[in-house]
Amino acid sequence: MSQEDPGRTVVDRDVVTGRVAEFAEVCGRIRDEVGRVVVGHEEVVQGVLVSLLAGGHVLLEGVPGIGKTLLVRTFSTALDLSFSRIQFTPDLMPADVTGTMFLVDRGEGGRTFEFNRGPIFANFVLADEINRATPKTQSSLLEAMQEHRVTTM
Repeated sequence: MSQEDPGRTVVDRDVVTGRVAEFAEVCGRIRDEVGRVVVGHEEVVQGVLVSLLAGGHVLLEGVPGIGKTLLVRTFSTALDLSFSRIQFTPDLMPADVTGTMFLVDRGEGGRTFEFNRGPIFANFVLADEINRATPKTQSSLLEAMQEHRVTTM
């Protein structure tokens, strides 16, 4: 005779099997959609998809012209998510990544500050040539990646 553990949740195997099958089908559709545009890089597409599902980041390395930007842009389009690209240079400032406050004239003599969001506020951010930026600018990107927050001045 067995007694059920009151702290344990009973799960229907058929429900779990159905959800897993549905999940696998959705992943397959995403992979197929990206594969229509990014041809011949199935392993890379699979790796990016796994990282995306795991909530991680991806480091894409390669010579110019192999489709790194196309891959990221295609994923964002296939999933209907926002995309931005940041070209890191020695003169790029942290505010160029995170955004900054602007003084806006409201007419009738009134002025207010408004925050203008930087490119880091996208679902997919392609950060190109990070090593060229100053440490302070790199840190603004890395904070957003690690902490999932942005600090502005």
